[in-house]
Amino acid sequence: MSKQRNPGYPLDLNKKLNIAYINVCTEAEGPYKRMAIWFQGCNILCKECCNPELQEIKVAHIITVKEVVDIAIKSKTDNGIEGVTFLGGEPTMQEGLACLSKALSTVGLGTILFTGKQYDNLSEDIKTSVDLIVDGKFEIDLIDDERNLIGSKNQRILYVTDRY
Repeated sequence: MSKQRNPGYPLDLNKKLNIAYINVCTEAEGPYKRMAIWFQGCNILCKECCNPELQEIKVAHIITVKEVVDIAIKSKTDNGIEGVTFLGGEPTMQEGLACLSKALSTVGLGTILFTGKQYDNLSEDIKTSVDLIVDGKFEIDLIDDERNLIGSKNQRILYVTDRY
């Protein structure tokens, strides 16, 4: 893929995100030290989801893009994070996801998206705002024991940029 990020649309740092929780520093959700954000709500509803409590579409913690970026900047300073991973729930349900990803890139952080959607069904702004996408619905009958971070064999790792 190796697309360059699309710098062409304005950032609305006041967009709201529905976040279940944030881990400001982990080494379990991608390469290097990173921040992980779990979004609340999912419209894909994979059988045997590893986060079933995040499937319900309800208000968890409403936070602006700017507030999340500020948390990430603090974690970069305090913990030396290299990037941010988006998980869920289904992150692409968040209207401000591409804006968040773009804003994080402006402060030098990489982004990884886990989505139950197929790459071809993602919006262009999301496709061009993240560095790496793990796509595809989790399939319990196709458990993947060989690749780290990947739940089932049908899921793909798509390198959108050359960052990772």
